[in-house]
Amino acid sequence: MGLNNIMRLATLRLFALMMAVILSVSTPDMASAQDEDAPQQATLIRNIQVQGNQRVEANTVASYLLFAPGDPYSEDRIDLSIKTLYATGLFADVAIEPSADGNILIRVIENPIINRVILEGNKSLKSDKITDEIEAEPRAIFTRSNVQADVQRIIELYRQSGRFAATVSPKVVQQPQNRVDLIFEITEGPVTGVKRINIIGNSEFPDRRLRKEIVTAESSWYKFFSSNDNYDPGRLEFDREQLRTFYTNRGFADFRVVSAVAELTPDQEDFYITFTVDEGEEYTWGDITVDTELDDLNSDFLERLVSIRPGTIYNASRVEAVIDTLNFAAGTSGFAFVDIQPNIKRNRDTKTVDLVFNVVEGPRVYIERIDVVGNTTTLDYVIRREMELVEGDAFNRILLDRSRNRVRSLRFFEEVEITERQGSAPDRAIVEVAVKEQPTGELSFSAGFSSADAFLVDLSITQRNLRGRGQLLRFVIRASSNRREVDLRFTEPRFLGRNLAAGVELFDIVIDFLDEANFRQSRRGGQLTLAFPLTENTTLSTRYSLRREDIESPGVTEETCAAAADGSMVIDQSQLSFCDQIGGRTSSILGYTFGWDRRNDPITPTRGFDVRFSQDVAGVGGDVKYIRTDFRANAYRGLYKNVIASAAVSAGYIQGWGGDPVSINDRYFKGNFEFRGYDNAGIGPRVVQYNALTGEVVQRLNALGGNAFGLASAEVSFPVGIPNLLGSLFVEAGTVGLLDESEQFDTGIDPVSGEQLTTNATFIRTVDDLSLRAMAGASVFWESPFGPIRFDFTKPLRQFDFDDRKSFQFTTRTRF
Repeated sequence: MGLNNIMRLATLRLFALMMAVILSVSTPDMASAQDEDAPQQATLIRNIQVQGNQRVEANTVASYLLFAPGDPYSEDRIDLSIKTLYATGLFADVAIEPSADGNILIRVIENPIINRVILEGNKSLKSDKITDEIEAEPRAIFTRSNVQADVQRIIELYRQSGRFAATVSPKVVQQPQNRVDLIFEITEGPVTGVKRINIIGNSEFPDRRLRKEIVTAESSWYKFFSSNDNYDPGRLEFDREQLRTFYTNRGFADFRVVSAVAELTPDQEDFYITFTVDEGEEYTWGDITVDTELDDLNSDFLERLVSIRPGTIYNASRVEAVIDTLNFAAGTSGFAFVDIQPNIKRNRDTKTVDLVFNVVEGPRVYIERIDVVGNTTTLDYVIRREMELVEGDAFNRILLDRSRNRVRSLRFFEEVEITERQGSAPDRAIVEVAVKEQPTGELSFSAGFSSADAFLVDLSITQRNLRGRGQLLRFVIRASSNRREVDLRFTEPRFLGRNLAAGVELFDIVIDFLDEANFRQSRRGGQLTLAFPLTENTTLSTRYSLRREDIESPGVTEETCAAAADGSMVIDQSQLSFCDQIGGRTSSILGYTFGWDRRNDPITPTRGFDVRFSQDVAGVGGDVKYIRTDFRANAYRGLYKNVIASAAVSAGYIQGWGGDPVSINDRYFKGNFEFRGYDNAGIGPRVVQYNALTGEVVQRLNALGGNAFGLASAEVSFPVGIPNLLGSLFVEAGTVGLLDESEQFDTGIDPVSGEQLTTNATFIRTVDDLSLRAMAGASVFWESPFGPIRFDFTKPLRQFDFDDRKSFQFTTRTRF
């Protein structure tokens, strides 16, 4: 029996008890009345018998009666008892038969019990969604009134999904032991679309423009991915608010939606929706001032922070943005308890809006308790250590927002919400951190294909929240046409109980650059990492890695290099450069990374920037000596809803020291998704074969990589109106170069005289001039049922004949 039925029966029992007490007060009068009107009845009730009950105990039936043995007979109590028994929902029929000897017989016919609830004909709505809404369920009591109520609930569900012609017919199949199967036969009918959206009263903006602002859309044959062209009454109310927001953000302070009417077509397949609006007049901002009661908070300083300027078009949404700015400024100045109240005054004569921000000292509130709810896996302290406030601290909205971002950046939770409520006193607040866990453990096998790596196979075991303690454990086996990798990594985010992340990593990697640069490298070793915050927005990560690296190139061995050195064998100049690099070596590298993160959201930023600066020094032991410096910065700006502009700049430089040149496997190779429009190692220094007579490029040979690079990009991402599909437009520019002199050669130049040789039809030359390349293009991202798919289309703005270009590239991956 459901909880609602139990509560209802308990209420009825309480009601019966109360009525018995009330009626007992008037028992003598009622008894005398019965003696006068029905002298054939006994004065006192001697015995009560129950017949017809099967599941319900006789004592249970008696508990709902308003009389008991020994009570005087009363027609009023008999009548109320019958009504009370009916109201329980347990019985289909109730009769109370008194006798002259004081015995009362209660005959009942019990309502059947629902054996099964069966849904037939539902295709667009899942059965679980319907059964969650209706009251009928197995082992519940069957009543016709409840069934009719469930019929209306199902019809309402279909109306909300745009099917207003849906019908529901309940049927009952009798079963043994007073049980029934309840069947709902559903005829869904067609989807009720929106045939036309009419807007009346608008003169400043055309209907086409206003239709773009509302969610409801007119039905069209090509909108098979969208459900917004189905009529939904709840969505209609949201559309009214969308229109109001659109107008008030464009100067029309008096705008209102007079009415929003939906009319069903005679065939019941579509709706005509009509919005009647009153635009009003256009307003501009008038006087903008900030008044403060706090002596140490300068009003002139705050006014300079207000982004609204007098004379500009009135925009209601700007007010909240300014309040957030002033709250932040007050908080950073040490005023955690401020209340900013905007006072808006419309001047209808001058069509201006005056705005005064009143900054007053708010009530001082302190945090009484912090409750963490919803964390079924993650331990409380993992969340609490990310909070910038503890019990007893002064309430501070800014620090709470920062705490939310820190908890979200853990990526353990699907949702994170921080709310506050009144504590045990007016100056006390209880902060509730509500989280919704998401899977952090992953055992996956992925397979895919891309234009860069051809096939991709990925087997990984990852737990980002090991034992609920926030620890990371990952084991990855990854293979593609040019890369094979095995990686084991463990990270403790609070090493020794301090705000210090410690990690250890073991890896074995083979990278195939045979097609691009004629070499293959293998790398195996390990790395230790320690990372800690410097300030609220800055971090420092230190690391030490020790690895063994081997380089091999087809046709280049120690024997061939020795033969070339003594003149007994002639090998290609491009192969000769590998003689000093093939074989194995040990790299001992010490490095650090400085991070500065001012993004407003760590996952989907719409404002702010982040910067990474790192340096690595090889040569603290080992056979390799170099200093590598890398820099990367990203900036984000939300333009409109779900339209985000971003810019990125990255650069790097590596230089050998102690007389060691930079090995080819340590240089920078750029292209593919790092520089869209180019293949792997598609730009930068390269060995090129030229025609000696015409100077034209005959053949692109090996890429050599560069000791330095610089890349910049600008991109705008936006939804394209189809679910799970995003688009972007981008521009990228960059360069790679600055080889060591020992790596540069030109077979068309006499090495002794330096003059051009004319005896050869062709010659090869190292091209390394740091020339700038530029690309423009578009990308499409699709979260398909088979996995994420990305398409890139590019067009060169500046390129060279020896570059390895790729105007189209894509990647996809499917997880099993």
